[in-house]
Amino acid sequence: MADTADATTHHYRDEAHAITARDVRFDFDSVPLHYIPGEVLATHIVNVMHLVLPEGERAMARALAEALPHIGDERLREEVRGFIGQESTHANSHEAARRHLQALGLDVDSYVQGIAWLVDRFLGDHGLAGRAREEWLKERLGLFAGMEHFTAVLGEWLLNAEVLEDKGMHPAMLDLVRWHGAEEVEHRSVVYDAYMYLDGGYLRKARTAVLAAGTLLPLFVFSAAYLYRKDPSPTKGRFWGWQFLDATRRGVIPKWTVFLTEVPRYLRPGFHPSQLGPMDTALRYLAHSPAARAADR
Repeated sequence: MADTADATTHHYRDEAHAITARDVRFDFDSVPLHYIPGEVLATHIVNVMHLVLPEGERAMARALAEALPHIGDERLREEVRGFIGQESTHANSHEAARRHLQALGLDVDSYVQGIAWLVDRFLGDHGLAGRAREEWLKERLGLFAGMEHFTAVLGEWLLNAEVLEDKGMHPAMLDLVRWHGAEEVEHRSVVYDAYMYLDGGYLRKARTAVLAAGTLLPLFVFSAAYLYRKDPSPTKGRFWGWQFLDATRRGVIPKWTVFLTEVPRYLRPGFHPSQLGPMDTALRYLAHSPAARAADR
Protein backbone atom coordinates (compact mmCIF):
# COMPACT_ATOMS: atom_id res chain seq x y z
CA MET A 1 0.00 0.00 0.00
CA ALA A 2 1.12 3.53 -0.66
CA ASP A 3 2.27 5.41 2.42
CA THR A 4 0.87 8.93 2.15
CA ALA A 5 0.68 9.92 5.80
CA ASP A 6 1.60 13.54 5.00
CA ALA A 7 -1.70 13.87 3.12
CA THR A 8 -3.68 13.45 6.33
CA THR A 9 -1.48 14.79 9.15
CA HIS A 10 -2.74 18.38 9.13
CA HIS A 11 -6.35 17.23 9.42
CA TYR A 12 -5.66 15.65 12.80
CA ARG A 13 -4.59 19.06 14.02
CA ASP A 14 -7.87 20.51 12.73
CA GLU A 15 -10.09 17.98 14.52
CA ALA A 16 -7.97 16.34 17.17
CA HIS A 17 -10.08 14.34 19.61
CA ALA A 18 -10.32 10.68 20.46
CA ILE A 19 -13.04 8.61 18.81
CA THR A 20 -14.40 5.85 21.00
CA ALA A 21 -17.43 3.58 21.00
CA ARG A 22 -19.98 4.59 23.63
CA ASP A 23 -21.91 2.11 25.72
CA VAL A 24 -25.49 3.18 25.01
CA ARG A 25 -28.77 1.69 26.17
CA PHE A 26 -32.12 2.33 24.49
CA ASP A 27 -35.51 1.32 25.85
CA PHE A 28 -37.86 0.70 22.92
CA ASP A 29 -40.69 -0.91 24.93
CA SER A 30 -43.06 2.07 24.63
CA VAL A 31 -42.19 2.97 21.03
CA PRO A 32 -45.26 2.72 18.74
CA LEU A 33 -45.14 1.59 15.10
CA HIS A 34 -45.53 5.17 13.86
CA TYR A 35 -43.20 6.93 16.27
CA ILE A 36 -43.47 10.26 14.44
CA PRO A 37 -47.17 10.91 15.08
CA GLY A 38 -49.18 11.49 11.92
CA GLU A 39 -46.12 10.91 9.69
CA VAL A 40 -46.25 7.37 8.36
CA LEU A 41 -43.89 7.86 5.41
CA ALA A 42 -41.45 10.00 7.41
CA THR A 43 -41.36 7.26 10.05
CA HIS A 44 -40.43 4.72 7.40
CA ILE A 45 -37.73 6.97 5.96
CA VAL A 46 -36.14 6.85 9.42
CA ASN A 47 -36.81 3.12 9.53
CA VAL A 48 -34.50 2.65 6.56
CA MET A 49 -31.70 3.31 9.04
CA HIS A 50 -32.81 0.29 11.05
CA LEU A 51 -32.90 -2.01 8.03
CA VAL A 52 -30.24 -0.92 5.57
CA LEU A 53 -27.55 0.65 7.73
CA PRO A 54 -26.69 -2.26 10.06
CA GLU A 55 -25.41 -4.50 7.25
CA GLY A 56 -23.67 -1.64 5.49
CA GLU A 57 -21.99 -0.49 8.68
CA ARG A 58 -20.73 -3.97 9.43
CA ALA A 59 -19.27 -4.15 5.92
CA MET A 60 -17.62 -0.78 6.45
CA ALA A 61 -16.12 -1.90 9.76
CA ARG A 62 -14.74 -5.05 8.11
CA ALA A 63 -13.10 -3.01 5.34
CA LEU A 64 -11.49 -0.64 7.85
CA ALA A 65 -10.26 -3.60 9.89
CA GLU A 66 -8.73 -4.99 6.70
CA ALA A 67 -7.04 -1.64 6.04
CA LEU A 68 -5.68 -1.24 9.58
CA PRO A 69 -2.47 -3.31 9.11
CA HIS A 70 -1.53 -1.08 6.16
CA ILE A 71 -1.79 2.17 8.14
CA GLY A 72 1.46 3.27 9.77
CA ASP A 73 0.25 6.60 11.15
CA GLU A 74 -0.60 5.91 14.80
CA ARG A 75 -3.10 8.74 15.08
CA LEU A 76 -5.04 7.46 12.08
CA ARG A 77 -4.85 3.90 13.45
CA GLU A 78 -6.39 5.14 16.69
CA GLU A 79 -9.23 6.84 14.83
CA VAL A 80 -9.87 3.79 12.65
CA ARG A 81 -10.11 1.56 15.73
CA GLY A 82 -12.57 3.98 17.31
CA PHE A 83 -14.56 4.14 14.08
CA ILE A 84 -14.84 0.34 13.91
CA GLY A 85 -16.17 0.27 17.47
CA GLN A 86 -18.72 3.00 16.80
CA GLU A 87 -20.01 1.39 13.60
CA SER A 88 -20.45 -1.96 15.33
CA THR A 89 -22.44 -0.27 18.12
CA HIS A 90 -24.61 1.52 15.53
CA ALA A 91 -25.42 -1.74 13.79
CA ASN A 92 -26.36 -3.50 17.04
CA SER A 93 -28.52 -0.60 18.27
CA HIS A 94 -30.47 -0.32 15.02
CA GLU A 95 -30.94 -4.05 14.88
CA ALA A 96 -32.56 -3.92 18.34
CA ALA A 97 -34.92 -1.20 17.07
CA ARG A 98 -35.76 -3.33 14.01
CA ARG A 99 -36.62 -6.32 16.19
CA HIS A 100 -38.97 -4.14 18.23
CA LEU A 101 -40.74 -2.81 15.13
CA GLN A 102 -41.02 -6.33 13.78
CA ALA A 103 -42.73 -7.38 17.00
CA LEU A 104 -45.30 -4.64 16.30
CA GLY A 105 -46.14 -6.17 12.94
CA LEU A 106 -43.63 -4.71 10.52
CA ASP A 107 -42.50 -7.97 8.89
CA VAL A 108 -39.20 -7.24 7.15
CA ASP A 109 -37.19 -10.45 7.60
CA SER A 110 -36.98 -11.31 3.90
CA TYR A 111 -36.00 -7.77 2.99
CA VAL A 112 -33.26 -7.62 5.61
CA GLN A 113 -31.92 -10.96 4.41
CA GLY A 114 -31.88 -9.60 0.86
CA ILE A 115 -29.99 -6.49 1.95
CA ALA A 116 -27.46 -8.65 3.80
CA TRP A 117 -26.94 -10.77 0.67
CA LEU A 118 -26.48 -7.72 -1.54
CA VAL A 119 -24.00 -6.10 0.84
CA ASP A 120 -21.94 -9.27 1.05
CA ARG A 121 -22.16 -9.82 -2.71
CA PHE A 122 -21.08 -6.31 -3.68
CA LEU A 123 -19.03 -5.08 -0.71
CA GLY A 124 -17.37 -8.22 0.66
CA ASP A 125 -13.69 -9.05 0.25
CA HIS A 126 -14.49 -11.83 -2.28
CA GLY A 127 -11.52 -13.88 -1.10
CA LEU A 128 -9.09 -11.98 -3.31
CA ALA A 129 -5.34 -11.98 -2.76
CA GLY A 130 -2.29 -9.93 -3.66
CA ARG A 131 -2.65 -6.86 -5.86
CA ALA A 132 -6.30 -7.58 -6.64
CA ARG A 133 -7.12 -7.58 -2.90
CA GLU A 134 -5.34 -4.24 -2.41
CA GLU A 135 -7.13 -2.60 -5.34
CA TRP A 136 -10.53 -3.88 -4.22
CA LEU A 137 -9.90 -2.62 -0.69
CA LYS A 138 -9.06 0.85 -2.07
CA GLU A 139 -12.22 0.78 -4.16
CA ARG A 140 -14.36 -0.10 -1.15
CA LEU A 141 -12.71 2.59 0.96
CA GLY A 142 -13.43 5.16 -1.75
CA LEU A 143 -17.05 4.07 -1.88
CA PHE A 144 -17.42 4.07 1.91
CA ALA A 145 -15.76 7.51 2.14
CA GLY A 146 -18.40 8.84 -0.25
CA MET A 147 -21.19 7.23 1.74
CA GLU A 148 -19.82 8.62 4.99
CA HIS A 149 -19.98 12.12 3.52
CA PHE A 150 -23.72 11.74 3.03
CA THR A 151 -24.27 10.20 6.48
CA ALA A 152 -22.37 13.11 8.05
CA VAL A 153 -24.57 15.62 6.20
CA LEU A 154 -27.70 13.72 7.23
CA GLY A 155 -26.34 13.54 10.78
CA GLU A 156 -26.11 17.33 10.86
CA TRP A 157 -29.71 17.52 9.67
CA LEU A 158 -30.91 15.16 12.40
CA LEU A 159 -29.15 17.16 15.10
CA ASN A 160 -30.76 20.41 13.97
CA ALA A 161 -34.19 19.17 12.88
CA GLU A 162 -36.41 20.78 15.53
CA VAL A 163 -39.40 19.66 13.47
CA LEU A 164 -38.95 16.11 14.81
CA GLU A 165 -39.51 17.35 18.38
CA ASP A 166 -42.35 19.60 17.26
CA LYS A 167 -44.07 16.58 15.68
CA GLY A 168 -43.74 14.62 18.94
CA MET A 169 -41.30 11.95 17.77
CA HIS A 170 -40.92 9.29 20.46
CA PRO A 171 -37.97 10.26 22.70
CA ALA A 172 -36.21 6.88 22.49
CA MET A 173 -36.20 6.88 18.68
CA LEU A 174 -35.26 10.55 18.56
CA ASP A 175 -32.32 9.86 20.86
CA LEU A 176 -31.29 6.85 18.75
CA VAL A 177 -31.13 8.75 15.47
CA ARG A 178 -29.55 11.86 16.98
CA TRP A 179 -26.92 9.84 18.85
CA HIS A 180 -26.16 8.03 15.60
CA GLY A 181 -26.13 11.28 13.64
CA ALA A 182 -23.82 12.91 16.17
CA GLU A 183 -21.32 10.07 15.92
CA GLU A 184 -21.49 10.25 12.13
CA VAL A 185 -20.48 13.90 12.41
CA GLU A 186 -17.82 13.06 15.00
CA HIS A 187 -16.08 10.44 12.84
CA ARG A 188 -16.83 12.09 9.48
CA SER A 189 -13.16 12.28 8.45
CA VAL A 190 -11.95 8.79 9.36
CA VAL A 191 -12.82 6.77 6.26
CA TYR A 192 -11.85 9.67 4.01
CA ASP A 193 -8.44 9.93 5.68
CA ALA A 194 -7.96 6.17 5.49
CA TYR A 195 -8.76 6.27 1.78
CA MET A 196 -6.37 9.19 1.21
CA TYR A 197 -3.66 7.36 3.15
CA LEU A 198 -3.94 4.12 1.19
CA ASP A 199 -4.73 5.58 -2.22
CA GLY A 200 -5.92 9.18 -2.56
CA GLY A 201 -6.51 9.03 -6.32
CA TYR A 202 -8.95 11.71 -7.50
CA LEU A 203 -10.44 9.64 -10.32
CA ARG A 204 -11.29 6.81 -7.94
CA LYS A 205 -12.65 9.32 -5.44
CA ALA A 206 -14.89 10.87 -8.12
CA ARG A 207 -16.10 7.53 -9.47
CA THR A 208 -16.90 6.10 -6.06
CA ALA A 209 -18.61 9.32 -4.89
CA VAL A 210 -20.99 9.25 -7.86
CA LEU A 211 -21.60 5.55 -7.26
CA ALA A 212 -22.30 6.18 -3.56
CA ALA A 213 -24.86 8.89 -4.39
CA GLY A 214 -26.41 6.76 -7.13
CA THR A 215 -26.72 3.82 -4.72
CA LEU A 216 -27.96 5.53 -1.56
CA LEU A 217 -30.74 7.62 -3.09
CA PRO A 218 -32.66 4.79 -4.79
CA LEU A 219 -31.95 2.52 -1.83
CA PHE A 220 -33.59 4.98 0.56
CA VAL A 221 -36.58 5.56 -1.74
CA PHE A 222 -37.12 1.88 -2.61
CA SER A 223 -36.69 0.76 1.00
CA ALA A 224 -39.12 3.39 2.33
CA ALA A 225 -41.68 2.39 -0.30
CA TYR A 226 -41.27 -1.28 0.66
CA LEU A 227 -41.74 -0.51 4.36
CA TYR A 228 -44.79 1.57 3.59
CA ARG A 229 -46.35 -1.33 1.68
CA LYS A 230 -45.54 -3.74 4.54
CA ASP A 231 -47.01 -1.39 7.15
CA PRO A 232 -50.04 -3.24 8.59
CA SER A 233 -51.89 -0.09 9.70
CA PRO A 234 -55.24 0.41 7.89
CA THR A 235 -54.95 4.19 8.37
CA LYS A 236 -51.55 4.67 6.73
CA GLY A 237 -53.02 6.27 3.59
CA ARG A 238 -52.94 5.08 0.00
CA PHE A 239 -50.22 6.80 -1.96
CA TRP A 240 -46.73 6.80 -0.40
CA GLY A 241 -45.24 9.02 -3.12
CA TRP A 242 -47.48 11.94 -2.23
CA GLN A 243 -46.58 11.58 1.45
CA PHE A 244 -42.90 11.52 0.49
CA LEU A 245 -43.15 14.78 -1.45
CA ASP A 246 -45.33 16.40 1.21
CA ALA A 247 -42.99 15.39 4.07
CA THR A 248 -40.04 16.75 2.10
CA ARG A 249 -41.82 20.03 1.43
CA ARG A 250 -42.61 20.46 5.12
CA GLY A 251 -39.06 19.59 6.17
CA VAL A 252 -40.02 16.48 8.16
CA ILE A 253 -37.45 14.51 6.17
CA PRO A 254 -34.28 15.73 4.43
CA LYS A 255 -34.53 16.77 0.80
CA TRP A 256 -33.64 13.94 -1.58
CA THR A 257 -31.64 16.41 -3.67
CA VAL A 258 -28.89 16.30 -1.04
CA PHE A 259 -27.57 13.21 -2.82
CA LEU A 260 -27.01 15.38 -5.90
CA THR A 261 -25.98 18.74 -4.47
CA GLU A 262 -23.33 17.31 -2.14
CA VAL A 263 -21.37 15.56 -4.89
CA PRO A 264 -19.82 18.78 -6.30
CA ARG A 265 -18.76 19.88 -2.82
CA TYR A 266 -17.20 16.50 -2.07
CA LEU A 267 -15.31 16.56 -5.37
CA ARG A 268 -14.06 20.14 -5.03
CA PRO A 269 -10.23 20.23 -5.12
CA GLY A 270 -8.87 20.56 -1.61
CA PHE A 271 -12.09 19.36 0.05
CA HIS A 272 -11.86 17.59 3.38
CA PRO A 273 -14.76 16.47 5.64
CA SER A 274 -13.52 18.80 8.38
CA GLN A 275 -14.84 21.62 6.17
CA LEU A 276 -18.42 20.57 6.89
CA GLY A 277 -20.29 22.34 9.67
CA PRO A 278 -18.81 22.77 13.15
CA MET A 279 -18.69 19.70 15.35
CA ASP A 280 -19.77 21.46 18.54
CA THR A 281 -23.45 20.52 18.27
CA ALA A 282 -22.58 16.84 17.79
CA LEU A 283 -20.17 16.72 20.71
CA ARG A 284 -22.64 18.52 22.99
CA TYR A 285 -25.35 16.03 22.10
CA LEU A 286 -23.07 13.08 22.72
CA ALA A 287 -22.29 14.50 26.17
CA HIS A 288 -26.00 14.69 27.04
CA SER A 289 -27.62 11.83 25.09
CA PRO A 290 -30.11 10.06 27.39
CA ALA A 291 -28.96 6.66 26.13
CA ALA A 292 -25.31 7.44 26.83
CA ARG A 293 -26.13 8.83 30.28
CA ALA A 294 -28.29 5.79 31.09
CA ALA A 295 -25.32 3.54 30.39
CA ASP A 296 -23.19 5.53 32.84
CA ARG A 297 -25.59 4.94 35.70
